[in-house]
Amino acid sequence: MIGYVTLGTSNLPRALAFYDALLGEIGARRLWDSPRGTAYGNSPTAPGLGIMTPFNGQPASAGNGTMVALAVASREMVNHLYARAIALGGSDEGPPGPRGDGGFYVAYFRDPDGNKLNFFCMG
Repeated sequence: MIGYVTLGTSNLPRALAFYDALLGEIGARRLWDSPRGTAYGNSPTAPGLGIMTPFNGQPASAGNGTMVALAVASREMVNHLYARAIALGGSDEGPPGPRGDGGFYVAYFRDPDGNKLNFFCMG
């Protein structure tokens, strides 16, 4: 159902450096670039993530209650990517660990623009 998610940035070079390094760890690549931003993904026909400056020219802001969840294959990858996000300038929003029942394992972080994301796996 989801085609893509877009996150705003007020510092495009910094944001693209962060996401190039972080999303490259899970095999995502730039699918297209424009003067206002970039779309990342594994395939143009699968859901993707856009990093863009706001169309209206106003400063970007993180949505209150908005979060992007990125699925990965293992707890080890959740741990690795969380540490990588922090090393790249992200900030902690909840360290890796199990949450709830059913094997949900997740780590929460914010990118340098304050957008909230997580990496998670089941099992």
